[in-house]
Amino acid sequence: MFMNPKRLRALLLPALLASAALLWGAQPLAQVTAVPEGDFEGQLGPLKILLHLAKSPQGQPTGTLDSPNQGARGIPVTDIRVEGATLSLRVPTVNGTWTGTISSDGAMLTGTWSQGRPAPLVFTRNSFVPAAQPSAVDGIWIGSPPSPGQTIRVQIVVRSGNKGEQVCTADVIEQNAWDIGCANAGFTNGQFSFEIPVVSGRWQGRLAADGNTLAGTWTQRNPADGSMTPPVALSLARQAQRITPAPPAPATFDPAKAPVDAAQLEAVLREDLKQTLTTGALAPGKGIGISVGVVTKAGRRVFALGAAKPDSVFEIGSITKTFTGLALAQLIEQGKVKTDTPVRELLTASVVTKPAGAEITLLDLVTQHSGLPRMPTNFAPADPDNPYADYGASQLEAFIGQVGVGKPANAPFLYSNLGVGLLGHALGRAAGQPWPQLIAQQVLQPLGMQETVVALPPVLRARFIAGHDGNLAPAHAWDLDALAGAGALRSTAEDMLRYLEAQLNPDGVKAASPAGRSLPAALKRSQQLQADAGQGLRIAYAWLHDTASGTWWHNGGTGGYTSYAFFNPKEGFAAIVLVNMTIGTSGSFADALGQHIRQRLGGKPAISLSRW
Repeated sequence: MFMNPKRLRALLLPALLASAALLWGAQPLAQVTAVPEGDFEGQLGPLKILLHLAKSPQGQPTGTLDSPNQGARGIPVTDIRVEGATLSLRVPTVNGTWTGTISSDGAMLTGTWSQGRPAPLVFTRNSFVPAAQPSAVDGIWIGSPPSPGQTIRVQIVVRSGNKGEQVCTADVIEQNAWDIGCANAGFTNGQFSFEIPVVSGRWQGRLAADGNTLAGTWTQRNPADGSMTPPVALSLARQAQRITPAPPAPATFDPAKAPVDAAQLEAVLREDLKQTLTTGALAPGKGIGISVGVVTKAGRRVFALGAAKPDSVFEIGSITKTFTGLALAQLIEQGKVKTDTPVRELLTASVVTKPAGAEITLLDLVTQHSGLPRMPTNFAPADPDNPYADYGASQLEAFIGQVGVGKPANAPFLYSNLGVGLLGHALGRAAGQPWPQLIAQQVLQPLGMQETVVALPPVLRARFIAGHDGNLAPAHAWDLDALAGAGALRSTAEDMLRYLEAQLNPDGVKAASPAGRSLPAALKRSQQLQADAGQGLRIAYAWLHDTASGTWWHNGGTGGYTSYAFFNPKEGFAAIVLVNMTIGTSGSFADALGQHIRQRLGGKPAISLSRW
């Protein structure tokens, strides 16, 4: 098979927890006086995003946005503004905004996209200039490698640059994977070859005399032992037009119903998810399931649909960040750290040195205003299926020592797995214990959360539901080391509901351990709003707050799981949604289901779930 869906998982990432496919480094800030003109390319989860910035004849900045995976091009960009090194813009058609910083050379735009929920989106300048005379292999090619029991079409798009270079991208049509980057493409004396690094594969062959066929072979490295698989015949035929994905249907809403309470929610969801349960992602035999925990003023309920059980264990991804935030609040209440403690003071002194000016504090890290990039540039997983497993404390501190802990002036909201992972590492050093033990002592044990862990004991491993990628193929579980504070926890709907009930009613928490005495105050502290997060959102200790509705929320995702948690003290309800499937081209099922539940609990029209 040309593409192994498991290996493609690195390209189909949740919006709030990236792997090696979405890395960037810290960029120096610059005083910029004009909008950087040109074509920029970014990656938003599984979607490639193209940003085109220019000037009108009158000298005003103009722009458009493309989402080629969704078949959407030329979307108008408005309100383009530059203040110092900060660039902001709006995309009214989709009710989205982007805010970030411009690198000193204008080649990178590092910031956050918000369309109801913030997600990091970094653009890099596309410097490709087409050749005046295309080569004989330029164009669109499609072939089907041997694949027992199914047809898989591979589409290759080849272009020549004005410097003599060949570039290409690959699409795996039936797997809904688009614009996969090629490397080392070359055409010499009728021979053409290219590599697909994400799957460690290489194609090589010859152009036919008529110029319409590329006959060749595909080889791919075996991830188990590093050996190359035997060559597989794969011929590519020239096409007149590129196949592109159909644009997604616009969001639709189910009619409002009377506000639903906890006891009614399962029956309501079964009706709302009738198609999904019959022929969609939750249909029998597909292996996908959801666990839901909900509490309202009338009671509480935990239930499951599809392949899951009420007590199934899931990875919760970036919801873990709220636990790290609560641990920070605990240590502050216990007098072990302060909000303005420089993170440098909790790291190895010989590795991380004091900057000349302002420096990053613990509060900066938990509110995503540290100026640190989303991921460190020395993050190079040995196994893309388990990308965080081999990133240790020495690598983390080495990277921080390299980029420094100086805080940029007016650092904007920039979602950073690195930042919260660093916070977890630093808090562990402050407490003299690894982050998993710190979270257990400061949060899990006081709340009686016995089914929320990093390392699964046998009794929980037996209930650990298998994860799936966005194409419903099996996905490897993720193990986090130094960045554990950003996304390492696994849990059940019951345990997570207990956590949300504590958020709803901090004064009602009964101390189940010595650390529990400070927990009510720590919970209240963790909900104190600290900074803006864009698009009507504010942020506290990792929790995001929708100022219009009064809802607190966070979502998460790993290579095979997505999650969504929310609570609303004003309305007296909360819910957790756990799904054993990561984000796909339709988006995050957990996010959509979580919002649907919020709307049903509030008696409002609810976003339709029919696309899943």
